[in-house]
Formats: sequence, structure tokens, C-alpha cells
Amino acid sequence: MKIFEEIESEVQSYARSFPRIFNRAEGEHIYDEDGNQYLDFLAGAGTLNYGHNHPLFKEKLIEYIQADGITHGLDMHTKAKGDFLNTFNDKILKPRDLDYMVQFTGPTGTNAVEAALKLARNVTGRENVIAFTNGFHGVSLGALATTGNSHHRGAAGTSLGGVTRMPFDGYLGEDVCTTAYLEKVLNDSSSGIDKPAAVIVECVQGEGGINVASAQWLRALADICNRHKILLIVDDIQAGCGRTGSFFSFEEAGIKPDIITLSKSLSGYGLPFAVVLMKPELDHWKPGEHNGTFRGNNLAFITATAAINHFWSDDKFSKSVIHKGQIIEKRLNKIADAYGEGNFVTSGRGMMRGINCVNGDIAGKITRKCFQNGLMIETSGADDQVVKFLCPLIISEANLNKGLDIVEAAIHDICAKEDNIPESDDYFDDVKLAS
Repeated sequence: MKIFEEIESEVQSYARSFPRIFNRAEGEHIYDEDGNQYLDFLAGAGTLNYGHNHPLFKEKLIEYIQADGITHGLDMHTKAKGDFLNTFNDKILKPRDLDYMVQFTGPTGTNAVEAALKLARNVTGRENVIAFTNGFHGVSLGALATTGNSHHRGAAGTSLGGVTRMPFDGYLGEDVCTTAYLEKVLNDSSSGIDKPAAVIVECVQGEGGINVASAQWLRALADICNRHKILLIVDDIQAGCGRTGSFFSFEEAGIKPDIITLSKSLSGYGLPFAVVLMKPELDHWKPGEHNGTFRGNNLAFITATAAINHFWSDDKFSKSVIHKGQIIEKRLNKIADAYGEGNFVTSGRGMMRGINCVNGDIAGKITRKCFQNGLMIETSGADDQVVKFLCPLIISEANLNKGLDIVEAAIHDICAKEDNIPESDDYFDDVKLAS
């Protein structure tokens, strides 16, 4: 560990939660250099939906490299890119009656968000963007302006403008329709809210605490955007690529966003890869107007194509994700009822789930105990109060239940030792509103 302590920046975070040197991974398992095996419920923060080193993807990748396939091609046409576009169009877009142009951005999610915001502002000629409480869209400055988390925003070193924050679904309680508030301020010329170029939203807020937007709320949001000629951007970077059960997280709502951002598990193998999908009439870019040296990772094209062909040629995989999500949901509800003293709350869709443990101290102790017992799992939420489940979607039911057993044992152990789980209804109501 000496070299990491000596010269790696203090900005590292996951390394502090999981202080081991890892050197091998397969499926839902990751191993440290001492040979210890861990179930991985972190999965690259949602980047490894298909697990580590999927054998089919690995085989295709090795074949491509050994054949001296193009590794780096800027935005030039390559066979690998063409195969990906054909596969993505035929097996993802067309079956869902979606018509989008595909823009290859820099390789990370925040690159895609930056491009989406820039495009929306260019197309509409307007600057303001509506973002939501507890939203997370990246930490480069444009994306950071739309991110709610004060920890990340505080590191910007400059003002973050051009964005108006609105309450997410459920933020003001179950009985308050926050889209009605948005409609009100858009209709009121004295609201102080400039007409926005776009609204950016996650259908399930991952880093914000596994907050789920209902299908009804999403449809209302899409209707408002349509009536006011505002572009709707769905950030599907973490919730997409099957995490909620369907390839896109917005499918359940039956909406068709104007712009979609994808990254994380898009490559299928953990390789850097991000795209912006835009309705054809929005493709106003001039050649080279938004570029980057790494806009299009040919190695990722190979594995992404393999992933789509293998998992999305029929609905079997989607059904398995929904089934495993139900296993997680039922188990977490039982855990919350058994150990939360009425204060723990579960949330999520598909295999994107969380258990709100009231405060970050308790959640942190639970995840540390899990790691001691062979499970890697992280926290999320404004105060890191949510234990967040992002296990690979391909995990076996046996290992899924094994991981849930570890979580339950950790919660039992921590809660048995804690005297500070709040019992006050007023306190817990405040916690729910803050999350």
C-alpha cells in the first residue's frame, strides 16, 4: 500500500472504503492479492451490469486485439463502430420505436451530460436548465451545476450558474405533486424562473439516495416539457442498460425523451464509453463543434456489441433482472421491518435498490461490517445514509441471497450495538424530506 500512500492524490474515495489491493475479478466476485474473495455489490458504481470479465465479451475483445483491430480512431468510421451502431439500432432503438441520432462524446458520463446541456442551449437559444434536488450528473463544471450534492459542488472553486433547482418526485412528501409546482413557476412571468432550454432528470436517482420517480410523475414532466417547448434530457448513465429491468429506465413511463445520456455499463465490460442520443431534428452540431480525442472507444464498441447481442436479443434477461429485483425488494423490506424500529425505508426499481438507514454513521458501519464479511457495498444519499445495492445483473440467485445474508447479519450486528437509531417520528420525517 506504500506507493498509494506516497504519491496518489488525497482525492481517492473508494480506496478508503475498501483498503485492499485487488488483482482479479470474475462475474460477481473480486479478489485481492492475498486471495480473499469478495462478492461485489458495488460493480464499478453501476459500470459492471454484466459482471467482471464476461467470458463471451473477453473472447471477442481478445480476438479483435489479436487481429490488430483499430484501438483509437478519433471519430473516423471503423468496422467496430459500424457494427455497434447497427446492433444498437436494430436491437435497442427500433424494437422500442425510438428514433435517435447517436453522438459519441468523451468517454465518461459527465462528458455526455456536458454535450447534452450544450446541445440543448444551442438548439433553443436559452441558457437556464431545470435540475432536481438530490440529482447527480457529474463533477465537471457544467454537469456539476446540475448536481445537487453540496460536497461535490463545494469543490468547484467557482460559481455554478445557469441552473434552477426543482423538487424531485416525493421530495415534499407523498401527497405533494412537484410537477404542479414546476408548471406554476413556468406559467408565472413573475416567478423569477427564466424559461429553460431543458429539464435534466434521472428516473432513479442513484447517488442521491435511490429516489424513484413514478411513471405518472415522469409522464407529467414530459407533458410539461412538451407544452412549454422545453427539451427533456433523461440521464440514464447509472439507471440505464438494464439496471431497472428494461434497457432504458424511462420505458415504464412510456415517454420518449428529446435527449438521453448513456455511459457506465454501455460498454458491457467496464471500458470507458459514453453517448448522447438526440432526436434527429435536434442534431444541430456543426462538424467538430463538440469534439474530444477519445470520442469513440473501439474496444468498447466490440464489447458493447457483444453485450447487446447476448443479452438484448429477447426479453429473457430483462425478466431475470425484474425477478432478482423482486427478491432484493422483499428481502430488504423484511430487514427494514425486523431491525429498523420503524425508521428504515427501502426504495428502488429492478435491481437498483437501497435501504435508508436514517443517518450516514449507521449506514457506514453497516457497509464496513459487510466488507469485513466478504461483501463490497457502498452508500449514497445526501448524508451517505442509504446502503446502495448495485450488484451485477448476472449474479446467481444463490450469491444474491448470500450477499443479502451478509447485509442482514451486518444490520443485525450494528443495530444491536446502536442506541442512537432515532425513534422520533418528527426526526425521521425530516430525514425523509432531506433524502
